[in-house]
Amino acid sequence: MKLEKFSADTRGFANHGWLQANHSFSFANFYNPERMQFGALRVLNDDLIAPSMGFSTHPHQNMEIITIPLSGVLKHKDSMSNEWLYVKPNEVQVMSAGKGIYHSEMNGSSEDYLSLFQIWIIPNQDGVDPRYNQQSFDPEDRKNKLQVLVSSLDDTNENGLKIHQDAKLSRVDLDEGSTFQYNLKSQNHGVYVMNISGDVAVDNQELAHRDALGVSNTDEFSIQANSKSELLFIEIPMN
Repeated sequence: MKLEKFSADTRGFANHGWLQANHSFSFANFYNPERMQFGALRVLNDDLIAPSMGFSTHPHQNMEIITIPLSGVLKHKDSMSNEWLYVKPNEVQVMSAGKGIYHSEMNGSSEDYLSLFQIWIIPNQDGVDPRYNQQSFDPEDRKNKLQVLVSSLDDTNENGLKIHQDAKLSRVDLDEGSTFQYNLKSQNHGVYVMNISGDVAVDNQELAHRDALGVSNTDEFSIQANSKSELLFIEIPMN
């Protein structure tokens, strides 16, 4: 089993006033040749957006984009005629940019900050028709068990949202003292484990708040929750 720790304090950071962004991988003005991607995972941005602020209309192409609000409310519009759709915590948004799309992402509140993860995954098909979807997920369904949020369009065994890649995004909320085993799709896959909150250990690797761990070359691994913890798993092909 190969383990690669990504400590929270080694991420790129940008403070734009209205936006405070932590970049797990090279993005915008943050460039680290050793932090370009993890398998097909290209971007994991941990953003804090000021009230009523956000990203004005801009293009994307040939990328699977997943947004997970953690607190606050996101509002979205795009060139597929979606006009200011609201995405809240315990909801997930997926957009397949495909052959080209324009969109805007804003903080939907005039009072509260918006905290979210934005994730870009390299697709296994280019030039597809753009797609948009969002779905609500019950937090009770991830208490000490895996809740799948996003999986491949080809994977008919999983519920949730779909993307053009043999990937799986999931969450688990662990009680203090509990142990959880994660089983990978194959040894050709790896898992980027983001510790949203709490304190956990994987094979003696300690992960605190917003630390991450890349796990590969294995079929399974176990997590020990040293405190009440919330985890995000991004499983993707490594080649």
